[in-house]
Amino acid sequence: MKVILQQDVKGQGKKGQMVEVSDGYGRNYLLPRKLAVEATADNLNTMKLQEKARRAEEARQKAAALETAEKLKGLTVKIYARPGKDGRLFGAITSKEISEALKEQHNIEITKQKIVQEDPIRACGGYQVKCKLGFEISGTINLIVAEEK
Repeated sequence: MKVILQQDVKGQGKKGQMVEVSDGYGRNYLLPRKLAVEATADNLNTMKLQEKARRAEEARQKAAALETAEKLKGLTVKIYARPGKDGRLFGAITSKEISEALKEQHNIEITKQKIVQEDPIRACGGYQVKCKLGFEISGTINLIVAEEK
């Protein structure tokens, strides 16, 4: 029996794949649990349309990531912090603070999870912070941590 998987099924395949399974397994396990649907002509067309829509959405997201990476080139984000006596900050500059400053100063929205800091920023100065934008596309944020007056 040929079925189209609606979810990932261990040992069978990934969501959206058409696989051949035994009649009993398909009728008694996969179909009642809505893990798969029978591979009829209607369901095959639906699967193809969903795959096409998924590819179009993926292409749109990749284009948006490339556009954001281009916008980040040459931008500088300035964050003010209160340092101690020796110029070191009381806390660290977090990814959330960088994300909020980027949104506020340049109207570019990048979630804090996409901002990657190798080491915590604990002193005033200039830094380059990487952003993983998805689809193996990354950008760099030029960050200046300045002393609050």
